[in-house]
Amino acid sequence: MTCEACRTIPPVISSGYTPKGTYTQIADLKTYITGPPTATTGIIDIYDIFGLSNQTIQGADLLAARLNALVLVPDFFHGERADLAWFPPDTEEKKAALFGFINTKAAVKDKVEVVRRVAEDARGRFGGVRSWGAVGLCWGGKVTAQVSGPNSPFVATGQVHPGFMDVEEAKKLTVPHIVLASKDEPVEAVKGYAEVIAGNGIGGVVETYPTMWHGWMGARAQLETPEGLAEYQRGYNQLAGFFEKYLKSEAKI
Repeated sequence: MTCEACRTIPPVISSGYTPKGTYTQIADLKTYITGPPTATTGIIDIYDIFGLSNQTIQGADLLAARLNALVLVPDFFHGERADLAWFPPDTEEKKAALFGFINTKAAVKDKVEVVRRVAEDARGRFGGVRSWGAVGLCWGGKVTAQVSGPNSPFVATGQVHPGFMDVEEAKKLTVPHIVLASKDEPVEAVKGYAEVIAGNGIGGVVETYPTMWHGWMGARAQLETPEGLAEYQRGYNQLAGFFEKYLKSEAKI
């Protein structure tokens, strides 16, 4: 029997967070790694375009602690990142900078192949992990969606405040999938994902956090505000519950 306290992520630190993990090289990428080396489940955490932020790192630590899992956060941009000052992209200059970065350093098609290489390297390196999942934040959600179709290396996947949602990608899902949307995602796209996942017989969850902004669980998290902190915590608890359901069952097979 699992106690209720064990089914809740550790307390979220609103400022001055100290990461629990270390860094290693996986598939030639500097990668943050957290969780026990004896883990039987693992998650590849695909960050948003703001890179290895403290909020994203803390989220990885929370998942690792709650699930007793290995969580990897590869640095796909090799130390570079988008500038928070580009948000909101409400001027031509900001739009040019943001989409210039997305179309070059953050080209989704290229990163999908990189994720597959990371998964392959991780599978060979961490032989005790019997089931792997993946979750992506914002931009990372788009990458995760595209690696969740046929021949996915993952048992279960998810997107959090996903960017560039496309219902056609939902139709190609071959693994259970969770979508946690903010109020800023396109309503019709979220609805389309919900309809596909409800009817595909694979499993999954689609939920909108109606008061949260795009980015509330990643680098744009506002942990110094009571609501931002509470919903960040709720979101990571929901993610952990989803992965517990699907990864843990596979790990026991």
